[in-house]
Amino acid sequence: MSFILKLGASALALTLASAAYAEESADFWKKAAEPYQGVTIRGVTESSPPSLYIREVLAPEFEALTGIRVDVETTSWDQMFDKAIKDMEAGTGIYDMAYIEQDIIYSYLARGFLTDLTGFLAANPDLKAPTYDEANFTTFANYFKDADGNLYGVPMEAFLKVYLYRTDLFEDPKIQAAFKEKAGRDLVPAKTHAEYAEIAEFFTEYGKEYDLDLWGTTAQAHTGHVASWYEYYESIAPTFGVYNWGIDANNNYAASVANGGAMNSPEAVEAMTWWLSMRDIAPPESPASTWTEVGTTFGAGRAAQGLVYGENAGWIAADAEKSLVVGKVGVALPPLADGVLADAEAGEGYIGYYDGGAFGMPHSSKNKEATALFLQYIGQNEVQPDWAVAAPRVTNTATYEDPKVVAFNDELGGYYDLIKDKGYLFAGAPAYPFHAQVREATAPIFYQILLGELSPQEGLDKMAATAEATLSDLGYRK
Repeated sequence: MSFILKLGASALALTLASAAYAEESADFWKKAAEPYQGVTIRGVTESSPPSLYIREVLAPEFEALTGIRVDVETTSWDQMFDKAIKDMEAGTGIYDMAYIEQDIIYSYLARGFLTDLTGFLAANPDLKAPTYDEANFTTFANYFKDADGNLYGVPMEAFLKVYLYRTDLFEDPKIQAAFKEKAGRDLVPAKTHAEYAEIAEFFTEYGKEYDLDLWGTTAQAHTGHVASWYEYYESIAPTFGVYNWGIDANNNYAASVANGGAMNSPEAVEAMTWWLSMRDIAPPESPASTWTEVGTTFGAGRAAQGLVYGENAGWIAADAEKSLVVGKVGVALPPLADGVLADAEAGEGYIGYYDGGAFGMPHSSKNKEATALFLQYIGQNEVQPDWAVAAPRVTNTATYEDPKVVAFNDELGGYYDLIKDKGYLFAGAPAYPFHAQVREATAPIFYQILLGELSPQEGLDKMAATAEATLSDLGYRK
């Protein structure tokens, strides 16, 4: 299976051929775009598989249909945010589209950075595409709406941080027998943290015993990059029952246990201690691993199991040019502490991270009409199936039923089924407009924990105090 790196001219031709739009739909795009012939709209986004698909396939396809040129700049995660924010702060209008990660949308809305797409299309009915409808999106779109339900970003990627495991290892009779002899139970994907740790320890030792390039788990544990901070707060702490970073927004934004928060709670300390113990038996690159390197580690066959962003699941499971474990990947829910699943099912917690982003229109865009057309174009049901196969992400409910996606779901070990059936158990980042400020204030302390300069309890105590001080300075904590 070939993915985005092979999506050149031939893939574009295939996509154009497969996109059997009704004639009246094509007529709409051509007619609506007539006043904007020769206009160039510019966007900035992270260099990720979904964004590369937009750049290499959807943008050229749209230009061929409408005559509107779309330049999509793909760059690093930090540069993407820096460029977009500086442009919107200054109002220079360099970018007509900007990638909005789910966790930053609340800051953008608070600062008036974005255009209300719902309102803009209502005020410009001639630009409203017959094949575009906000109702087509999954509930993930709700993260990009304001309190009135108006949409500020067209979802372009949405995926879960899932538990991947090597089916070839878990189903090997020799390995199964060895594990059962040692653990006294069958080798199956872990349901609890103790089971996960037992499996991780077994495979790390197994790799040593047989001189294999194999470890028991991944760890997104970079000692100087926010990816590790996110791994802990998005993917580890919730599985121990610590939600929303341990900050209680309904209790004067308390973070410390002393004031009613949970950032330094026994559960948080247990989560941190467990995660550090997993890092210590993970591949040696783990202290320098971000979200990208974790996917690479798993795809290289260096880990028996791990928590991996779903956008990497496709190439790991099915792209033989990039992955050494094609056809050997299973998908499961993350290990959980007692009570966490019940919390999630009751809507009082969550079991992991529902990640993703949208393309929004900066308030400073100078080409809003042409941009609104392109944003609708990428939001249609018709363009989703090939996109979902090229870069596993689902933003429209109809995508699940497409034959291509159904077939690919089998290759991915049921990944799309997991999103469809269990996605409600996961959650995006809490609706904090102070997201970046608290993260930046606490991250240096977090790195001290990773470096062993502070114990988990000492570090989390200090992080909770720093979070509360920051929230007080920002006016949230009274």
